Amino acid sequence: PLPPDGAVPRYKPPATETNPALEDPTPDYMNLLGMVFSMCGLMLKLKWCAWIAVYCSFISFANSRSSEDTKQMMSSFMLSISAVVMSYLQNPQPMSPPW
Repeated sequence: PLPPDGAVPRYKPPATETNPALEDPTPDYMNLLGMVFSMCGLMLKLKWCAWIAVYCSFISFANSRSSEDTKQMMSSFMLSISAVVMSYLQNPQPMSPPW
């Protein structure tokens, strides 16, 4: 019900300190997976690892909140892009299936 003066109350999101279930760990996990796959793509020259790293970076970016620090996310994204670029610079052949 509306208050007597007709003003709509402003939405206040619930505090995450009182309800830790609202904290979503998906961006952090995807960021870590992106870094791991980027390193595997760079060191082992595996193109599919580099592409998985790009995919994980996009998922991390899509699920992040605007209040989070973007430096780590951008460094993960740039690392995954550089892994793809370096793997194709060293071997420009199309990607072969991993099996």
